[in-house]
Amino acid sequence: MKKSCCLPANQNLNQHRTKASVLQAKASEPRKLNRMILLPGGTYDMGSAFDDGFPEDFETPIKTVTVSPFYIDAYAVSNAEFREFATDTGYVTDAETFGWSYVFHLFLPNSVKAACQSPRQTPWWFAVPGAYWAHPEGPQSSIDGRENHPVVHISWNDANAYCQWAGKRLPTETEWEYAARGGLVRKRYPWGNELLKDGIHQCNIWQGRFPFENTEDDGFIGTAPVDSFAPNNFGLYNTSGNVWEWCQNNFHDKFANPVASSHFMLHAQTYKAIRGGSYLCHDSYCNRYRVAARSANTIESSSGNMGFRCAASIN
Repeated sequence: MKKSCCLPANQNLNQHRTKASVLQAKASEPRKLNRMILLPGGTYDMGSAFDDGFPEDFETPIKTVTVSPFYIDAYAVSNAEFREFATDTGYVTDAETFGWSYVFHLFLPNSVKAACQSPRQTPWWFAVPGAYWAHPEGPQSSIDGRENHPVVHISWNDANAYCQWAGKRLPTETEWEYAARGGLVRKRYPWGNELLKDGIHQCNIWQGRFPFENTEDDGFIGTAPVDSFAPNNFGLYNTSGNVWEWCQNNFHDKFANPVASSHFMLHAQTYKAIRGGSYLCHDSYCNRYRVAARSANTIESSSGNMGFRCAASIN
């Protein structure tokens, strides 16, 4: 997998634990479908039609795949929605259990960075004690005023637990890309092939000199509200940029049928697929805000740009 600017991995395997059965509390209740979109499914061309795709990430060759009808969230899950879940269940995220999560360096004072560890390969990330979804930059921060921003510092385990509580599930990659494309055929982005549309930014990604200077030309230095920018033709918001979104399946070349395929393992850990890129993606380093772009992280990893949206089968 080609290097990515915004994917630090949590290696604390010994701290992993099983989620409580209380998460099933609402699974039998009616789903909240008011923020979901019913998509008809069908056959489409999955993968990159351009030379900026990464073959080593299995973005090429293009595969013709078929998806059944399904529901998917119009928006990434917000801070307010995740707070409702945590309040209702008492759920504790992986970041809370570990006692820290990764925060991007521009959001931290030098005094905090001096006291925190940083991964060698991605030194712009710092493992900040007390950083988790309710305190995204550490104990002195909060989500006040960011209730409609996507929840972050969410591991795959956390996202899956929320979906169980909501009576939903994470989307498969085939569903995610089908939904993100919005019916466009072999396009680079959800809105077409050019990054700007009529000179206007269409997503929340990095502008400037990564990782030191963000000019904020798109209006944001960190996360943007979940309903920012124009939706695609299917009505989905922010499928390019803003936050990475977890998918149901493991990261491997058999992603068209994740249920039947075997686990993809690296360093004795399972890597789950993530899609969409984040506010840290930049063409000079990591252009994974393309609709066909793929990446992955370990199931317990979290950072300030990792979120998710839910899907649901039609029963």
